[in-house]
Amino acid sequence: MSTSLNVSFLGLGVMGGAIARHIGQAGHRLTIYNRSPERAARWQDANPGLAARVATSPAEAAEGADVVLTCVGNDDDLADVVLGPTGVFSTLKHKAVFIDHTTVSARIARQIAVEARDLEVHCVDAPVTGGQAGAEAGQLTVMCGGRAEAIEAARPIMEAYTKRIVHVGKAGSGQTTKMVNQIAFSGVLASLSEALRFAEAAHLDLEKVYDAISGGASQSWQMDNRWHTMARDEFDFGFAIDWMRKDLGLTLDEGRSLGVSLPVTALIDQFYAEVQAIGGGRQDTSALVRRLPRKGKA
Repeated sequence: MSTSLNVSFLGLGVMGGAIARHIGQAGHRLTIYNRSPERAARWQDANPGLAARVATSPAEAAEGADVVLTCVGNDDDLADVVLGPTGVFSTLKHKAVFIDHTTVSARIARQIAVEARDLEVHCVDAPVTGGQAGAEAGQLTVMCGGRAEAIEAARPIMEAYTKRIVHVGKAGSGQTTKMVNQIAFSGVLASLSEALRFAEAAHLDLEKVYDAISGGASQSWQMDNRWHTMARDEFDFGFAIDWMRKDLGLTLDEGRSLGVSLPVTALIDQFYAEVQAIGGGRQDTSALVRRLPRKGKA
């Protein structure tokens, strides 16, 4: 990029670690922070020379930063690293940019936006979709909530690891749009699981079934990418059921606050709980099919 910025990245998990790598490779002066120092050390070992500095606290990471990004676990984690006594907002300078890629509640996103406004900080709630593969390839889609000027200030950084950046509305809208995404694709996976088990019970050739139906109205990304792996009991594709249940919990809470009935989503959330109960919590979301036994098998 033509302009090198001081960029700090907090949260080096599966998604965050890959995003931070793209930012460093784009030529920015990168500071990293992780609440577990061991993970930060592993990231450095895997990405030698990309981080100019390893911070020991969120406040230290934010000192002198032009842009700070977070990708942590949940509402409490985000509140701690951003709003806590040693949080990002205790040292972040005026006119800096704050981008949050965590999937959290719209409530905490709006709270952080209010705090950012008071500090004269550009703030974007920016959950992503595309999974681990998209993060590794730098091909994520970002759904952004916040003021137009904040999204434009954040765009040059986000372009380093995305294929699409969409400004969906005011603060919190990024998070509610992510909820829409989770409602939609969890429903697709639930029906795809039933379709696969039905085809198996009917002794159909699964490859020919896929060829027959994948070009029509039932076609989906999940079908194209998970039909065959689900049939082979392969469930190691990044986004874990434990995280999906967190997201669906946020979605159901938001639905209640909006007075919206989400009966299918609530049912699928319970289906995922069944898979957790048989030890599938760390498998990816397509492991939903595990709750449906193959005909003649326990």
